[in-house]
Amino acid sequence: MRTCHPPGPAVASAATDADPVTLMVLAWLASKRSENTRAAYARDIGITPQRRASRAPSWLSWCHQHQVHPVTGVTAVHVAWYARQLDAAGLFPASAARKLAAVSSWYAWLARRGHITASPAAGITRPRTARHTRPAPLLTRDQALALLDAAGIAPGPQRTRTAALAATLLFTGARVCEITGADVEDLGTSQGHRVLWVTRGNSQRQALPLPSPAASRIDAYLAGRAGPASVPVLFATRTGQRLFPADIRRAVRRLAARADLPADLASQLGPRAIRHSFAALDSGNAESLRDSQTATRRAHADRPEARPGGAQPGH
Repeated sequence: MRTCHPPGPAVASAATDADPVTLMVLAWLASKRSENTRAAYARDIGITPQRRASRAPSWLSWCHQHQVHPVTGVTAVHVAWYARQLDAAGLFPASAARKLAAVSSWYAWLARRGHITASPAAGITRPRTARHTRPAPLLTRDQALALLDAAGIAPGPQRTRTAALAATLLFTGARVCEITGADVEDLGTSQGHRVLWVTRGNSQRQALPLPSPAASRIDAYLAGRAGPASVPVLFATRTGQRLFPADIRRAVRRLAARADLPADLASQLGPRAIRHSFAALDSGNAESLRDSQTATRRAHADRPEARPGGAQPGH
């Protein structure tokens, strides 16, 4: 099954002429069912490079800097020292917690396999991330409409892609990794309605309904997309590669600024906040938003219009 960011080539390349420590990390990663977890943990431990510069080193880099063997030389003091460095680096609590979770999971695996007598990371305190508290909706109906309007008149050659992305985020509630991981063939129909098939975190395939504002913008984007028609990626770069989540976050914040949303909202708005706003909109509000968008889109002559030819393969 397809996942948000298939990490196979990057992780597999680490096995080429790998040292014993890397082989142990790869064996541990193989026990993880989620490819996204394997990719993130591979970066956090340090056998694959970070996607962008980080304010804190990976675990193996930290061990190398402090001349500590990552398997036989690590003690609980070292892990606590690393945790303090993550805190001092100013990482988001969720990022620091994930890095420590990777370290803890690897050493627990090493202990179970008999490579070490006990995990030095057992009992390490991780930052609280408030994962179970759902934030209040960050977009009102009018703000969501303003964001769609801004996407429809965004400058540059990727205007139709930006409009399609914004509509997909607002009308489907999809996670950003589900959007970046989607292919053209994931567009289809279910019980007579347009849908986007995504792979959820539990590895199950699910059809997300595509209301007409989202479906029409996707069709317009695909019909006018430059480059080879054979590119399988739904939301692609100019070279046909997948977008990174960071690309979508930057696009959303640019749209928020263009839509004249409050500065404090525009500075923190991202796909996750939009998804929570979608979840808070009841069916009546969502229908009202669709009606309002239909009524106002004629105000912009250059707004992307629905064009025939969008890929609609069935599933």
